[in-house]
Amino acid sequence: MSADQNKRSYRIDFLVAAALVTTGLVMTGLSLAELSSRDQQLLAQATQPLQSTPGAETKPSAPPEPVTTGTRPSNIPPEPARPDAQKAGAQPVLPPAPAEKQAEPIRQK
Repeated sequence: MSADQNKRSYRIDFLVAAALVTTGLVMTGLSLAELSSRDQQLLAQATQPLQSTPGAETKPSAPPEPVTTGTRPSNIPPEPARPDAQKAGAQPVLPPAPAEKQAEPIRQK
């Protein structure tokens, strides 16, 4: 490539970059102008005041606490999480790694 060709290529690249930056700045300016022209009350995101439910005076505020004895029911025997795993034996989820992918054992210092 000649020097003129390089200069022309850089000039085109610079003009494209300048056009992109200018477009971004114009879009930012228009967005900020739109936001500032809106009513400020519409932009506020305050929560609405709480309103009581009709008939709340007659209803209890919280459900009653459940009665617990603190002991586990003995009439229900514990069961394994996966009954099929108990029959087949504990098999690993993934197959063993190939020998070339296993690392050396960690040496104690």
